[in-house]
Order: sequence, then structure tokens, then C-alpha cells
Amino acid sequence: MKKITSKILTLSALAGMLVCASSCTKDLLDLEPTTELASNAFWKTEADATFALQGAYASIRPLFDRDYYFDGHGEYVRTRGTSATSGNLRLGDAYHNGNYNPVGYGASFDKYYRYLYGGVNRTNYVIENVNKMLATASPSSRENLEAIIGEARLLRGMVYFRLISMWGDVPYISKVITDNSQVADITRTPMTQVKDSIMADFTYAYEKLPAKAPVVGRAAKPAALAFRGKMQLYWASWNRFGWPELDTFKPSAAEANAAYAGAAEDFGKVINDFGLTLFRNGEPGVIDDLGKAERLPNYYYLFTPVANGDPEMIMAFTHGGIGTNQGEELMRDVAGRSHEGSQAWVTPRYEIADRYQSLTTGDFVDPLIPMNPNTAGARTRPGSAVNPQSYADRDYRMKASIMWDYEMSVGMINLQPTGWVPFIYQTWNQPITINGVRYTTYNTDGSNSGYVFRKFLRNYAGQGRSEGNYNFPVMRLADVYLMYAEATNAINGPQADAIALVNKIRHRGNLPPLAADKTASADAFFAAIEQERIVELLGEGHRGFDLRRWRAIERVWGAPYSEGVWRRDTHGANQQRYYQNADERTYQQAYIFRIPPGERDRNQNLTQNTPWM
Repeated sequence: MKKITSKILTLSALAGMLVCASSCTKDLLDLEPTTELASNAFWKTEADATFALQGAYASIRPLFDRDYYFDGHGEYVRTRGTSATSGNLRLGDAYHNGNYNPVGYGASFDKYYRYLYGGVNRTNYVIENVNKMLATASPSSRENLEAIIGEARLLRGMVYFRLISMWGDVPYISKVITDNSQVADITRTPMTQVKDSIMADFTYAYEKLPAKAPVVGRAAKPAALAFRGKMQLYWASWNRFGWPELDTFKPSAAEANAAYAGAAEDFGKVINDFGLTLFRNGEPGVIDDLGKAERLPNYYYLFTPVANGDPEMIMAFTHGGIGTNQGEELMRDVAGRSHEGSQAWVTPRYEIADRYQSLTTGDFVDPLIPMNPNTAGARTRPGSAVNPQSYADRDYRMKASIMWDYEMSVGMINLQPTGWVPFIYQTWNQPITINGVRYTTYNTDGSNSGYVFRKFLRNYAGQGRSEGNYNFPVMRLADVYLMYAEATNAINGPQADAIALVNKIRHRGNLPPLAADKTASADAFFAAIEQERIVELLGEGHRGFDLRRWRAIERVWGAPYSEGVWRRDTHGANQQRYYQNADERTYQQAYIFRIPPGERDRNQNLTQNTPWM
């Protein structure tokens, strides 16, 4: 596995280029690299150990902070490519060259696989050396050193969790790799054993971490519990729904029930034991009229730097912002050229609009009707997808998440505001007069659906498209609420506390509580939970993983050899058809990823997943 080792060493060297999770600002490249120091010159103090941990956070962050690309594996987000550029880790090199379409993606993550193992080695570097420090540590230092190991083990568990979620059985490496010969003949470890090691990492982290992180961006007990619960929830899903593409895995109903119960217990502690609350107490806030955006719902601000450090963010990766070369690139990925020359790599699909429910009934409304805007009456016909009034009185999260025709956002060029720009699909950068006011329309050709994201889009100038300082969440309290509801529902059906939590999330969209028929059975409540996962977690990288663990790809795209499903736009034009006449192998390859051939060429002991043989 020569490639893995070389990438590991590269990651260790580049760790200092990335912002520290504790928001440190000193350029680590100005310091002597710890990887080149003899042990007698480093690993002596708590400060040394903390410094190394910051490097581990810096190496793990770019493996998770652009997970919104993965939403392209679902049916509600289109990822037409990535802004990540080869050779530049800050720009998300781990995600580069991945296929983020709903089909045909399983062979496109060889680079991501290697970078994940780089993250493993970086965390092992901290764990191994701080464990050595414990042997001679003073009693006063021991607690802090154990907490540092706990954070590193949490990060390692996150990486291995991602590895098995995509590839199933993977090599398990628990020591620092410094020479290719150390992994030249390593085999794949059964997923059950890897899962047990992940659970051990999360458990150690829970036991050793403080109840509250010392600084924003560092992990604490709630993060360890939440990830341990999520690991158990996924384990329960695989055991309940099966994973036939992984021929070494044998599902068990008893294992599923035990894992659901364990997940529910962990999520319950996160919810009840640490005083965590939803952003702005889950209140919906205020919403502007259609076509205006001076007052946006609270849900919108949850995805701006206003929410950095908020209790809802159980774990989030920090970014440097202006002038650091360590900013997040959310605006570059979700916005268009009117917003600091951004590129709209990631956009909502047309179908997401129909998922936003009525404020009056709390249920779905009639599907929107795609219409060519040049058709007489198209802009005023009730229910028309190009009639702005068709979007009135919907879940507040709709206006906070997407923009449709005549919705406004603040244009920005050269760090200066350019005024309001109305989005009008396929009318890019054109003069237009609305209510007597002259505007220039939103300039982007990145959308092929009729919508663009408002979620993650800054509404103030002063930062370039690559200079964001938003802390990207990898675990949110709202997600924990929904996972708790899913776990308890799988065991005992709809429970009052779980229903109340789902209704809390709905309240942030100003929706009424679930109607009785939505909680009348386990199946009905699961559908309500899935609905909330779709709209609440849109663009955060969860949908593709949910579809795979639930064995739901056929439910969304049709059975093998069916006609497939067209994705269209607000004008009624067909854009892409997915899974048309797709055979069983195509579906199998969507459920499990290919072990990189380059790794197998270097190590004949690495077997291949069955659909890729």
C-alpha cells in the first residue's frame, strides 16, 4: 500500500497549512515540523500534545467539511462537479475527481480512500505518542493527556466509520506507518471487527472528554456519544435491511434490535444530559415577503457564522476566514458569478420544492406544475412552478434553503455589495425592472433545475468566495433528534418523546405538529422522520448515506430494468434520466464502493468487493 503511506506522510507535512480546530492563527509552517523532531525534543509537555492534536484536526477536517458534495448521490441535490483542485488540500483535494451523481459513482473515490487513511495515520501519530507520555506524566497532567487521546480517538473513529460506510471491510491500522513494508501485505479486516474498534474509540472519547469543549471546534462528550449512537444506528440499519453486496457480512435481527437500543440510549443522553438546545431555541423567527430577503428565518442563520459555537453544533470544523488561505468555500460551491465570481457547483434539484409542506395543513401540497414562462398565464397560474405565489405559505426552511424565480440575494463583487440581484432561471446577468426598480439578474448558468441555494450563501459582503469562516457541522442536535426518533421507532414504534422531538424540528419551519395519521404506525412515523431528514439536512451530505443504509435506492429510482426517473426543471424540460434500464450490477455498485485497484496492485492480499470483481 505504497500510495497510502506516501499520502499519509504528505498529510502529516501539510497539516500545518490548515486552520487549527482550536482557532489558532499562527502559521504552523513557520515552526519546526514535529514529524522531523527527535522524541527527546518533542512530546514532553501538554502543549506539545495539544499542538499535535491540532494537526490531527487539521488533517481530518478536509475529509468531512465538504460533505455537501455527497448529497449529489441522492435525488434532491445536483453536484455538477467540484471546485476542489488537484494538489491543493485546502481546496478539498480528498473530494476531487469523485462522482457525485446518483448513479455510477462507486468507482470514483480511490483518492478519498487514500486520504481517509492519511487521516487514520495522523490520529494514530497523536494517540501513540501521547500514550507514551502517559507513562511518565504527572498526576496533574494525566487527565488532560487522556482527553487529548480521547479527541484523537474520536477523530479516528469518525474516519473508520466513513470507511466502512462506503467500503465495508477495510484494513484496520492502529499504529503509525512510517515504511511501506509495514502495510505491504495487510488484509481487509471484517467490518464487524472494525465496528467494534470504532465503538471502543468513541467510548474512550466519551469517558475521557470534558462535558464541554475547551474552545470552539474541539470535541466534548456529546460529540463522542452522538457518533457512538450514529455508529450503532448504521449497524442496526445494515443488520435490519441487509448488505448483500458485502459477502462477508451476515445480517442479524437480534443485532439490529440491540444496536437500535444502544443508539437510542446514546442519543437520549446527548439530548437530556448536557443542556443542549436548537439554534435560537428552535424558534422559526421572521420571514420576509416573497421576492424579498431582508428578514430571513432563523434556519437560514444556522448556516452562517452567526451560529459558530452555538449549542446545536455538537461538532463542527472551524475555518480561518479572510486572509488565512484556510477559509471554507461554501459560497464558491453554492452561489453563482454574481456572488464573488462563484461557480454554483452544487444546486437544488427541481423535486426538492415539493417536499416543503403547507404552513396551514402541515402536509404536502399539490405538486408544482412545470411551465414554460413564455406560455400565456404561466407566471400567474396557481401551482405553476414559475409563479412565485406558488411558493407562498410553505415551511420557512424553503425560503431559507432555496431560491426560485424573483427571489433576491445580495450580490457581491470585489468584496463590495452590488445590491439586490433577483434570481430568474435562464435569465442570467440581464437588466430587469421589478415594481419600478432596475436590477441586474443573478448571473449563473450552474442551475439546470430552476433553483439555486440560499442555504450556506452569505448575505453580507467583505469576504471572498474562498474566505468563509463558517464552522461546518458534522454533527448537529437536530440530526440527533431525528436519529433518536428513528432508533426508538424501529424498536417500539412511535413514542411520545420522539414525536415531540420531530415536532420541535418542524416548529423551526413554523409547521404545525404532525397529524395523528403521521404517527399511527411505525411505517407512517418513519416516513415523517425521513421527510424531516430530507428538508432539515438538505445539502449537508446525509441523503446518499441514508438511501444506502435503508436499501432505498430502488424505492427512489425504480427497480432494475425499469424506465428510470427523469430529473426536470421548472420550465418542464427533462434534464437527466437516471437508472434507465439499469441492471442489477449497477444497483449493487451503488450500494458498495470499489476497493482502489492501485492499492490492490501493490498488495495482492486486498480482496475486492463482489460487485466490482
